[in-house]
Amino acid sequence: MNYENPLIVQSDRTLLLDVHAPLAEECRNALIPFAELEKSPEHLHTYRLSPLSLWNAASAGFSADDAVAVLEKYARYDVPQSIPQWIREIADRFGMLRLLPGPEKETETRDKDGNLIIEKYLYLTAKSAPVFKEIGVNPTVKKYLCASDEKQYSYLLHLTDRGTIKQLLLQAGWPVKDEVVLAEGEPLDVSLRETTAGGKPLIIREYQKASARALVGDKGPGTGFGTIVLPCGAGKTIVGMTIMDMLKTSTLIITTNISAVHQWIDELLDKTNLTADQIAEYTGESKTIKQVTVATYQVLTWRPDKEGPYPHFSIFHERPWGLIIYDEVHMLPAPVFRVVAELQAVRRVGLTATLVREDHCEGYVFSLVGPKRYDVPWKELERDHWIATAECIEVRIDLPVSQEIEYAVANVREKHKMASQNKEKLPVVREIIDSHPEDKILVIGQYLDQLDEIAKMLGAPIITGKVPNAERDKIYADFRSGKIRVLVVSKVANFAIDLPDASLAIQVSGTFGSRQEEAQRLGRILRPKERTSRFYTLITRNTVEEEFGSNRQKFLAEQGYQYKIVRYQPGIEL
Repeated sequence: MNYENPLIVQSDRTLLLDVHAPLAEECRNALIPFAELEKSPEHLHTYRLSPLSLWNAASAGFSADDAVAVLEKYARYDVPQSIPQWIREIADRFGMLRLLPGPEKETETRDKDGNLIIEKYLYLTAKSAPVFKEIGVNPTVKKYLCASDEKQYSYLLHLTDRGTIKQLLLQAGWPVKDEVVLAEGEPLDVSLRETTAGGKPLIIREYQKASARALVGDKGPGTGFGTIVLPCGAGKTIVGMTIMDMLKTSTLIITTNISAVHQWIDELLDKTNLTADQIAEYTGESKTIKQVTVATYQVLTWRPDKEGPYPHFSIFHERPWGLIIYDEVHMLPAPVFRVVAELQAVRRVGLTATLVREDHCEGYVFSLVGPKRYDVPWKELERDHWIATAECIEVRIDLPVSQEIEYAVANVREKHKMASQNKEKLPVVREIIDSHPEDKILVIGQYLDQLDEIAKMLGAPIITGKVPNAERDKIYADFRSGKIRVLVVSKVANFAIDLPDASLAIQVSGTFGSRQEEAQRLGRILRPKERTSRFYTLITRNTVEEEFGSNRQKFLAEQGYQYKIVRYQPGIEL
């Protein structure tokens, strides 16, 4: 028992972190690999141990004993006896089931040339008889399995069911360790330059190299797939290109919008030996496929009939891809998971700043794209000056008295909209901008009418989904070059947009307290720079915005950021 220690470990698998204790920061960083933040009020932050968090940790080489050692090191009171036992039991499930190469068998069916079709199989092998028996009687799983006489405690399954079985077994509480060697794709001579096309030396940071190595491994069984978690501004695109350099194979890159597609193409041309003839864009505007193709999630999930097939899914089979990069993998649309389940023989990487998904499909990412292979605390990169120092300020503004009764009788959705579009936010936006004349500023929001009004008030350009892509790219370029100091953006700018000089963001409205959105919006101002970046969030006092705000703040607290809360009064310094 050590009353100076910051952590209280409870038998319900929650962990309470006393943020005022001397070792709180050190403990928080130690918890990141294997525990999930649930609540982050002023004094005690609540983390929870979950099977998925432990399996992600195990896949990255963080063992059950490592997790137990962290708890015992930082615990204020004795760790309940049941907790280490549960951690070891759950973490040890990772690896109890393995997928291994299986036999090839001729079928009685012939292809169009008259040749007998060869059916490929995999072994699903259990480490013990009880596990073998348990999965064999699982009603959702057993229809994909047939007994194998060749290998003890093993089932045979069709190669094409590889993703489906991993997904189903994860839902049943049995993560599968996939040790089937991935197929080699079409070779491609792609290399990173030593000097960019723009004439600058290209320096790959050590954590970028480490994350790429963690994904590629030795190119043997169990390597070549997974998720890399790095902050916005930490250079995830560089990581993706480093993996391309290591694998030297035809690559499909999927990202969030057309601006991000163009950004990826510009980066590939600037930092690799690839030429424009080798890179294609597959979007709503242009649909070509080359050795390196950059597509959007939107075009892939488009279909003419809401009940019909997705015609653009064919891109996944158009070439012998050797690598698929899922940029902003936390945005991977649910329909694409079906295709991802088929593509289990292709090397693949998910890039993201946060594994939080608002649809709670983190398990799909784990089983189909791959487990977390690399993660680094945001504050660690800030300390090393790889991302900007940031200050987060929540400004609470009163609702006009004239709207109080209307707000009181509204439903939750209407309340959120009224609070978000509070007219009293507009002069505060102006005040913040006027008091920071040296900053390049983004005003970010959810509601287009509100954003239009702010843009007119400021005389600033605005980017929404309605703005044509060519005009959008020009505005971004003007902001980067300094022609524009203030830019108003809707949620289309949440993802994969590189605005390196942005140093102040004002969030006037958001999506019902999305932690994912908070991570992305803060990321807009985290490119490394000399000055401290500031992230303002405007909240209407005593409304649902305050409640949603507490959920958003979880993410920032998890990364070690403190939220300064200010009640707005005329004349207050912002």
